[in-house]
Amino acid sequence: MVQFPRWQAVLLLVVLLLGLAFAFPNLLPRDFSAKMPDWVPHKTINLGLDLQGGSYLLIEVGLSEVFEEQKEDLVEGLRRELRRSKVGYTKLGVFGDQMGFTLRDPEAREEARQIVLNLAPDLNIDISDSLDFRLGFTEAALQERRTSVMNQTIEIVRRRIDETGTREPSIQRHGDDRVLVQLPGVDNPDRIKQLLGKTAALAFRFVTDSIAGATVPAGSEILLEKPAPGYDGPAQRYVISKRIIVKGESLTDAQATFQDGQPVVSFAFDTVGSKRFADATRDNVGRAFAIVLDDEVISAPVIREPILGGRGIISGSFAVEEVQDLALLLRAGALPAPLSYLEERSVGPGLGADSIRAGKIASALGMVFVVIFMAVIYARFGLMANVALVANLILIAAALSGLQATLTLPGIAGIVLTIGMAVDANVLIFERIREEVHVNNRGPVSAVDAGYRRAMTTIIDSNVTTLIAAVLLFQFGSGPIKGFAVTLAIGLVTSMFTAIMLTRFLMVTWLRRKRPQALAI
Repeated sequence: MVQFPRWQAVLLLVVLLLGLAFAFPNLLPRDFSAKMPDWVPHKTINLGLDLQGGSYLLIEVGLSEVFEEQKEDLVEGLRRELRRSKVGYTKLGVFGDQMGFTLRDPEAREEARQIVLNLAPDLNIDISDSLDFRLGFTEAALQERRTSVMNQTIEIVRRRIDETGTREPSIQRHGDDRVLVQLPGVDNPDRIKQLLGKTAALAFRFVTDSIAGATVPAGSEILLEKPAPGYDGPAQRYVISKRIIVKGESLTDAQATFQDGQPVVSFAFDTVGSKRFADATRDNVGRAFAIVLDDEVISAPVIREPILGGRGIISGSFAVEEVQDLALLLRAGALPAPLSYLEERSVGPGLGADSIRAGKIASALGMVFVVIFMAVIYARFGLMANVALVANLILIAAALSGLQATLTLPGIAGIVLTIGMAVDANVLIFERIREEVHVNNRGPVSAVDAGYRRAMTTIIDSNVTTLIAAVLLFQFGSGPIKGFAVTLAIGLVTSMFTAIMLTRFLMVTWLRRKRPQALAI
């Protein structure tokens, strides 16, 4: 243990230099560090909502509406497939939590059953003697669909918020049907709420030949046109086919731009969407083609000529900010379910500053007391441990910066706890060395060697068990608990490194140079 190979010294030096390089940008103004070249480490620790202020939103996802829509879609699909297969039926529709229909011909029972399974293999099918089909989702199917909707919602919420330039938002699932959004540095979340409140379900559908107000033909519905800013008159009514020609999911890009001095949104389709759009415009020249966003007609231009390039323009009564927001929504994708806000809180930057100030005071006091204790109790060896403690804090800051971790108030508590725990390994080693000197009458080199060897197992056991606890806290804890777990885990790893590598390097160097005859410990 008193041998320190050259490669270990080089490794120690490299780690400490990298630690200084990654930790140093935290001492610079944020604007200055952001302008540094990419090859220079310039990432800083991100402060959480409780430290720099911001907004907190608890959002409920409308899963019931999604399931109702999925049942309606399945019913429409069944109607289409049963007609295509010429299977007679009656009373097809949604009945509470189930869907169902009644066959006309008993001989078609197996064919109808196969049609249902082809459309939705996860449906539970109940067929009575009266040829009534009752269809419902199994519990496993409901759970799978619920998880899929929540994951998709979280991903799209993340995309929309990232597009606004918000730094390090925290977006996570909260319970079965809720999403927790924390926006550090955002003191006015109204625009974020407006962006998240829109499902942005874009669809291209044909306008039927019927006039609004007359009898609406089967397969059509009446939709209102989006009013122009400042217009308070009656909205234009359109009779729109329910059949969707191209969905917004086929969009690959959407950008805010200008055409003839008016703000518009230019869009591009993927390969499948481009073909459908080209076929629809080629076969329906002279027909009105409605652009529908969230059941509201944005515009309904007449097709003058086929559009074959897979690109188009969405124009209407838009302001510049509306065009930018619409392009953002279309790029991020449509939400699978409506959102409602259950809770909203704002944390002022003053409260965060108070938290940071209190954390700095606690860290400084903890550091001072630990340094004094180690210097008084272990003399020269205590000073070596204090050097390792400073290096440990630098490495923690470097790791948090490199990982772009978000530091919260519980995270500061983890750092304060780490300050005390960082010297724990050194205390075990020093006590072992003291025992070897005073009890076993060993010389300096022999005592140091025996102290490190005998204390190493205890050090590893204690740190590994604490690290396991930190991992479990991170895995099963909520946001603040995760922040505490991250800083605790990083502190454990860095403290073991500095105690085993740096302190030992300092002791070995001192022993080789001074060659003491006795240890004052």
